[in-house]
Amino acid sequence: MRNYGYSEKGHHSFGDFDLWRRIATYAWPFRRKFAVALLLSLLITAATLAQPRLLQLAIDHSLTAGDVPMAKRLTLLSQDAALYGLVILIAFLCSFVQVLLLQWLGQTIMHNLRQHLFRHLLDLDLRFFSTHSTGQLVTRLTNDINNMNEMFTSVAVTLFNDLLRLSGILILLCMMNLRLAGLMMLFIPGALLITVVFAHFVREAFRKIRSQLGKINGFLSETLAGISILQLFVHEELSRQSYTQLTSEYLHRTVAQIRLFGAFMPLTELLSSSAVAVILWYGGGEVLHRELTLGELAAFLSYMRLFFQPLRELAQKYSIVQSAMASAERIFELINQRTSCPTPTHPLHIKAPKGEVVFDRITFAYEENEPVLKDVTLTLPAGKTVAVVGATGSGKSTLVKLLLRFYDPQEGSVRLDGIDLRQLDPSELRSIAGVIFQDIFILDGTLLANIVLDQPTSRDEAEKILDETGMTRFVSRLPEGLDTRIGDGGLDLSTGEKQLLSFARVLCRRPVMLVLDEATAAIDTESENILEEVVTKSFSGRTSLIIAHRLATVRRADIIIVMAEGQVVEQGTHSELLAAGGHYARLVELDLRTGFEE
Repeated sequence: MRNYGYSEKGHHSFGDFDLWRRIATYAWPFRRKFAVALLLSLLITAATLAQPRLLQLAIDHSLTAGDVPMAKRLTLLSQDAALYGLVILIAFLCSFVQVLLLQWLGQTIMHNLRQHLFRHLLDLDLRFFSTHSTGQLVTRLTNDINNMNEMFTSVAVTLFNDLLRLSGILILLCMMNLRLAGLMMLFIPGALLITVVFAHFVREAFRKIRSQLGKINGFLSETLAGISILQLFVHEELSRQSYTQLTSEYLHRTVAQIRLFGAFMPLTELLSSSAVAVILWYGGGEVLHRELTLGELAAFLSYMRLFFQPLRELAQKYSIVQSAMASAERIFELINQRTSCPTPTHPLHIKAPKGEVVFDRITFAYEENEPVLKDVTLTLPAGKTVAVVGATGSGKSTLVKLLLRFYDPQEGSVRLDGIDLRQLDPSELRSIAGVIFQDIFILDGTLLANIVLDQPTSRDEAEKILDETGMTRFVSRLPEGLDTRIGDGGLDLSTGEKQLLSFARVLCRRPVMLVLDEATAAIDTESENILEEVVTKSFSGRTSLIIAHRLATVRRADIIIVMAEGQVVEQGTHSELLAAGGHYARLVELDLRTGFEE
């Protein structure tokens, strides 16, 4: 197996045959169009090889044929020139159609691959995204796919063109003059040696460039995502220095590759010119001894120039193939990733969900041998409000991730209405549970589009939901109401307004369950009171799970569960837990003391 130098740490590389087989599966639906492109290659090659032959005829039958009357020579010259022009026109038209066809094929195949890769990414679980940087994934969807496009448009058929042309030229040269052909072949090993050596060094240079580009993309992604923290801690200068260092190294590696091309091109040109000089010297002697016509020598020299041209381009095309194969390796490596939370082949369906959730002897770890939850058993009764409290790192939010099946537990099971979540379709499960996280994702679009998302909610229904969430007054102050643009390039919402917007999204879906994961941790008291009123009004009689640090949020819960170090240490009502004087009572005391000090 060949490692093209781009596999991520810990992942395997592919063999050449496996990569070509995978690439062929995307090209196979367009096999008829590729066949047309190959047919055009035959016509282009025939037209190209005919030109030196026509030049020979023009020289021998018209220009140097002293024993032929001038009128006939001019007639023959005109015919040869017209035929030469026709051949050039055929070559031009065929090349034009072939370029258009190959570009269309390349773009279409890459479009299909890009869609396949993106759909696959959306199906992967959170464990995958926690171990892969955004910069790496963006590079795969953009640069790597573009590299594969180069192979389809610049190499796939044009390489066939070149091989066909080289074979045709060798055959024609041997037919024309075996001695001159043998003399020219002495230069071929040198040309091949230069090409092979160049291809080796340019592949190494290319690997370094691609590796550095991935580092730059990763750095940019992380920097732009955390720009507020970067500015808060006055880290701009260090970031500039880091970026300058990364881009300077990229420049250094790119210039090194340019030097290779700068050395290779003159070397091949020198070899080609040397071959022409030797053939001109030897062939000229043959012409003087009348063993070779001037037209044959001119045609021979023209064929030689055509022969060395593909050899000069071969190393460049080889580097494009290396680039494409490296990118294909990274892309198929990503496509081979399988989610750790697969959708069952024959999922069960809950016709009338009630919302009872049971965590049965759950043990879960993000990293091996570092359990976050340890033998946790608890029940969320249908129609009840259950709050989970505890110190940071006690495993509260992990319960939510397991409930939504972002992860599967290593031991135990999570059941909804008696059905193991692993037997349900994840999309159906997530339509049953409405979730509000602390961090709210805002789409670039209108306020209305951010509320309804993919739901078939009318404008009147959206306005009713806004009234329920207390956002009507806020919307009325906006310049374009529900049509006001928010997100990047639009209106910036406060944290409380984002939380209310998130709640409106949940109400649009009318879920059976409501999950609040630290949803009120960063909002003011007024917004928190509005949310509590909405929960009480809109989700009365439905199952609610509240994860919170602020204990004022959980006091009205039917059941309060206290967690510590990944285990359930207490559960009961607010008054029961206070009377017990355990963990919860100490948390309440600490909460009151903190509030008093503030």
